[in-house]
Amino acid sequence: MSDAGARPQAGGAGLKGILCMIASCLLVTLNDTILKWLTGDMPVGQIMCLRGLFVFLPVLLLAWHEGGLYRLRVKSPKGQGARALIVVTGMFLFITGLSLLPLAEAIALTFAAPLFATALAVPFLKEKVGWRRWTAVCTGFVGVLVMLRPGEGAFALAALLPLGAAVAGALRDIVTRHLSVTDSSSSILMVSTVAVTLAGAVTFPFGWSTPTWFEVGLLAASGMLLGAAQYLMIEAVRHAEIGLVAPFRYTSLIWAVPAGYLVFGTVPDMWVVVGAVVVVASGLYILHREGRLGSRHGVSGRPESTPLDRP
Repeated sequence: MSDAGARPQAGGAGLKGILCMIASCLLVTLNDTILKWLTGDMPVGQIMCLRGLFVFLPVLLLAWHEGGLYRLRVKSPKGQGARALIVVTGMFLFITGLSLLPLAEAIALTFAAPLFATALAVPFLKEKVGWRRWTAVCTGFVGVLVMLRPGEGAFALAALLPLGAAVAGALRDIVTRHLSVTDSSSSILMVSTVAVTLAGAVTFPFGWSTPTWFEVGLLAASGMLLGAAQYLMIEAVRHAEIGLVAPFRYTSLIWAVPAGYLVFGTVPDMWVVVGAVVVVASGLYILHREGRLGSRHGVSGRPESTPLDRP
């Protein structure tokens, strides 16, 4: 990574950062598509466990990229444990939601994470949130309600799963902000991967489906996609400021719509489209305000989520 305090290069470097972020979101969406496909024949816990086995190699490569395996050392066990528990919960909620909802709908609901992160930063991080950001948060939650389709009980109940994953994602980012001071990215990701894999293994007595070689291949592809996505996100923030590349995380929804149609034959309805537009617009405004406030005070904004952990 660049030296502390150094500003990323402009021009071509900024464009490269944006392209890396877009590509990262594409790979994460492909991973989500694979997970949804697997939920048709495989229990959620089994998917979490077997997929986790294929994530270890990318995490080791990330540690090597950061400077060596010593980067895997855990310096804050309590913080790592709390974050791992949150990640396991969010992962279970998100994959279960994928099994019950169309792909684009499930992903769109997770975009509420920045709204929850802004709201939760007040009690947990003692941050001051001005009226403009509170207005954006409230507007975003109106968009969430639109996506929940008032009056359609079955969909609304299933939609609470990815929405719960969004809350978990917000809490995860808050804990990550503290952990990033002492522990490396590869260390944080390794602990989370171990936790998700073991948590999935615990569920084996409640349901097991012997995977075919094709399903094993899909699980392996999922792990490799996540590893590549993590690398591309790191490259994105290496070449450009987070404030520049973070808005392009919402391109996940652009990839999810054709993926959902081509693989599962589903298309988002008017409720999801309108609600997603409101949520994305609110999230973009929050990013804009945090970027301006961060520049004014000479500090960086809240850390971004890592694709390997994305609920």
